[in-house]
Amino acid sequence: MKEKQKKSKWMGHFFQNAKKYFIIAVLASFLSTGLNALTPQVFRFTIDSVLGSQEYSYLSNHLWLIAGLLVFLALLSGISLFVCRANASKAGENFAKNMRDSLFSHVQKLPMEWHDKNQTGDIIQRCTSDVEVIRNFVVTQLLEVFRTAFLVISSFGMMWAMNRKLSLVVLLFVPIVIIYSTIFYRLIAKRFTVADEAEGELSTVVQENATGVRVVRAFGREQFEMERFQDKNEKFAKLWIRLGSLSGLYWGVGDFITGLQVITIIVLGTVEAVKGSISVGEFIAFASYNTALVWPIRGLGRILSDMSKAGVSFERVNYIIHGKEEGYGQEYLDKKELPHYDIVFSNVSFQYSSGKQVLSNIDFTIPQGTTFGILGGTGSGKSTIAQLLNRLYQLPENNGSITLGGIPIDDIPLEALRRKIGIVLQEPFLYSRTIKENIEAASPGTSMEDIRQAAKIACVDESISHFKDGYETMVGERGTTLSGGQKQRVAIARMLLQKAPILIFDDSLSAVDSQTDSLIRKALKQYEKEATILFISHRVATLMGADQIIVLNQGHIAERGTHEELMAASGIYRQVYDIQMSQDDRKKVET
Repeated sequence: MKEKQKKSKWMGHFFQNAKKYFIIAVLASFLSTGLNALTPQVFRFTIDSVLGSQEYSYLSNHLWLIAGLLVFLALLSGISLFVCRANASKAGENFAKNMRDSLFSHVQKLPMEWHDKNQTGDIIQRCTSDVEVIRNFVVTQLLEVFRTAFLVISSFGMMWAMNRKLSLVVLLFVPIVIIYSTIFYRLIAKRFTVADEAEGELSTVVQENATGVRVVRAFGREQFEMERFQDKNEKFAKLWIRLGSLSGLYWGVGDFITGLQVITIIVLGTVEAVKGSISVGEFIAFASYNTALVWPIRGLGRILSDMSKAGVSFERVNYIIHGKEEGYGQEYLDKKELPHYDIVFSNVSFQYSSGKQVLSNIDFTIPQGTTFGILGGTGSGKSTIAQLLNRLYQLPENNGSITLGGIPIDDIPLEALRRKIGIVLQEPFLYSRTIKENIEAASPGTSMEDIRQAAKIACVDESISHFKDGYETMVGERGTTLSGGQKQRVAIARMLLQKAPILIFDDSLSAVDSQTDSLIRKALKQYEKEATILFISHRVATLMGADQIIVLNQGHIAERGTHEELMAASGIYRQVYDIQMSQDDRKKVET
């Protein structure tokens, strides 16, 4: 019951700015249905009372008046139907817009653990295709439910008033259709769930292939990807063919039942008319009402079918809506700034949802205004440190603590925390916009002078100037216009414009050559007094100038100290140095 109340509550939220249009559509639908229900009565009156009657001789001699009335009723009904459809469309689009806005906003606030567990293609489908299924049900089928209910009540009332015996016969067919449709609804609901999930898998394959097109081409995996897509597509097609076959069976049997109902009423109505129990006009009117009732009740199966689809889509959308958002802190920074920006990791341990331990009892302090280096191989946990500090992942309780300026980072509003921390990842994301727009994304409205200054520090200004359109050069999807090193440097320039007091370089110089790496680090010297800089890398040369360096090995801090101290210790750091640095490289670094 509580779950239903929750669903009703957030469904009501989506109906904001749509409710009035939906109500108008329902009322207009009632008016159109009511007007159509009057038409058979006009025919009954004309046949039984006007034609050949002395009492209504004027109408008998001026049948065009009755024809005019029928045209007038049809016109009013058409206008009402137009108002109904127009407002239903407005209601549906407002409803879908509210739902899409809420979903997109909510997805932005879901933690990385949630995104790790859910495929991008499936998320996209839930936010687009499933929303469209729900919108279609709200606009078309839900409105049809109200219209059908009103039609059944009004038409059956007219039929009951004309002939109760025939009305009872009609009434006998209603539960048969309802029971049959309910059975069909239960069968198709399960199959639609499987088919919808298969569509999500298909969308994921397309999305992964599109974003990883370079890898596919580079390794000659086109045939493999085509076969992978064909397998998913074949599975998807077979599921929908089965659904189509089930629907065909339903409609075939349903047509037989409704056809039987129409024939039964015509036969019995004819017998009643011959006996004189019902007039010819009443018989024609009764048959008209019966035909009008058959198709809405017959369409109950379609409504239930669409309801099953909407129910599945509703649950899939509901899964996103009820995803737990990231913690947003205790609003410590509402009116205050942090007293300082010292970073302290105290006895931090962490494991991902897969269960693998990544960090174990990590302790270190990064004083404000210093440069800190983290060296480690793949899987050592070095990137996890940056992600925990930025709260991309939440540190569980009793797994140590992380403080910034002496304040637990969980007590700092998330937005405020991330404004204080600039981060560049090894695989930076660039938008399909101009280079200028990508750089100023962290600080919209920044002057061109500041943008170029940040680009110069990131050693990418010269590369940009060689492009035909310079800073107005369009970056392809995911930065495909640029090389790996150029993408990293554009991302560094973007971070520098953020002017955050903490700058994190998470292996973000891995795609540039040693000389460019050195130039960028030298250019960053101007930030050393103003900002805390954290270099995370597997490259010793990037870390040599840091005030303090830690070496991670399988989630533990194996060594710590300055470059000179670690070299003298002859441990892992010295071994990596000897492997990476040739004699010529050492001379260049030393000079």
